[in-house]
Amino acid sequence: MHLFWKTALLALIVVVAPAHAADEPDGAAILAMAREAAGGDAWANAQTLQLSGHAVFYGRAGHKPRSVASDYRMWREFDRNRTVAHGADGKVRIIARSAESLLFEVGYDGETTWTERGVTPKAEADKFWANNFGFGIIRQANKPGFTALRLADDTHDGHPLYMVELTDPTGGTTLFGIDQKSGYIRTMGFRTPRGWHLRTYDDFVELANPRWVQARHVTLYYDGRKSNEVFWTNTVVNASIDPALFTPPAE
Repeated sequence: MHLFWKTALLALIVVVAPAHAADEPDGAAILAMAREAAGGDAWANAQTLQLSGHAVFYGRAGHKPRSVASDYRMWREFDRNRTVAHGADGKVRIIARSAESLLFEVGYDGETTWTERGVTPKAEADKFWANNFGFGIIRQANKPGFTALRLADDTHDGHPLYMVELTDPTGGTTLFGIDQKSGYIRTMGFRTPRGWHLRTYDDFVELANPRWVQARHVTLYYDGRKSNEVFWTNTVVNASIDPALFTPPAE
C-alpha cells in the first residue's frame, strides 16, 4: 500500500506540474503575449504612426480642465533599434490646437527638439522626453539586452493584470500591466523627474492591414494626479509622412 501511494503521488506531480507551469507565465512570455495581442510583428516593426483626436489638460490645482485641445495630432517615425526606454527616439511631432488657436507644439527630428517657442536646449529636452517617453520600448522586449521580470499581479478598472518590469540595456525600467485575458497593454509606469508616471489605456479598437490594436482613451498621471487625457479618433499606420513635419524651425 505504501508503494502504491508513493507511485500515485509521483504520477500526480508529473500530471499537475506542467498545468501549473502553463498557468504561471514568466515576464518574457507575458510580454510576448502582449506583443501578439497588439498586432504581432507588424505592430512591433511599424515604421510610422499618425494619430488624431482631442485632449484635455488639467492643472496642478482645482478640478476643472486647464485647457482643451479640440484638435490634437501626433506623428511618429519609429526607431526599430531603440534601446533606451525614457529618451527621445525616432522622430515625433505633436500639435495641440483649440479651434484656430495653437496651444502648443513639440517636435524631434532625431537630434533637435523644439516647441512653438523655438529650439529647446538639449538638457531641457532630455528632461522633457524623460517625463514622457516609455511605452514604445515594449516593442524591443524580445531583443538581446532586455530583461522582463514578472511582479505581483494587479487589476485596472476590474481587469486582472500581469505586471511585468521591463529593463532596457541601459538599466532603464518600465512597469507594464498586461490584461490577463486579452493580452492588451492596459497600464504603463516609470519614474520621471516629475515623479511616478502612470498611463492607463482603454477603449481598444483593432485595425487591419496591418493588424494593430489602438487604445483610443489614454490617461496620464504624475504621482497619482491626473495630468491629461487623450481621445484618439483616427489611426493611420505605416503611411508616408512629409519629412518637413519633423524639420525644426530655423534659428
